[in-house]
Amino acid sequence: MTPVIVIRPQPGCDATVAAARALGLEARGFALFDVRALPWQAPDADSFDALLIGSANALRHGGAGLAACRGKPVYAVGQTTADAARAAGFEVVATGKGDLQALLAELRPDHRRLLRLSGEARVDLAPPPEVSIVERLVYASEGQPMPPALAALLQEPAVVLLHSGEAARHFAWQCDRVGIDRRRISLAAIGPRVAAAAGDGWRTVAWAALPADAALLALAGEMCQIAASSQEQQDRA
Repeated sequence: MTPVIVIRPQPGCDATVAAARALGLEARGFALFDVRALPWQAPDADSFDALLIGSANALRHGGAGLAACRGKPVYAVGQTTADAARAAGFEVVATGKGDLQALLAELRPDHRRLLRLSGEARVDLAPPPEVSIVERLVYASEGQPMPPALAALLQEPAVVLLHSGEAARHFAWQCDRVGIDRRRISLAAIGPRVAAAAGDGWRTVAWAALPADAALLALAGEMCQIAASSQEQQDRA
């Protein structure tokens, strides 16, 4: 079976591997990123109406600054982020489907001043004219060298999951650094922009129908089936 490789930071890496294995995929986890907290200070509580959070990492690594935000409602990019917000004691008023820009269309009329908690690598947003966004960087995701075990695994065909543009660029660079042949590797990206960030030369590049882990894993399963069918045809030839 073609292996499915997960490279996102922990604890998401283990969670995605577990979900993939539950679907019958041969999943392996190699977190190619370490996440660290950044020093930050929340603005005055009266200066914003709600929080806009694009990753559960903002809550895991928000530190003492989160205390100043208690009592403010949260707009979360997806279910994992929403769950992390609730676990941290926040009320979640809207949960998106992996797209922060689309989530801005769901703002309540009294939530026009947002505090966005994000990482160093983030997507630019275009808020409606009546909405203002103040941003604080609360964490950084740092790429790590490809471990020898992963480099050895990638000597054969594999499907690699890409959860962000940052992951796509770093994985491509690491493959080139250690001499991995891109033509052996298939990429399953969480969206078209992430797929484009990986560059050219891969065996196959596809992206999920929705920017969510479940959709990405469904895509990976289809790609593994196609790879298995192709291998069977080659074996019969």
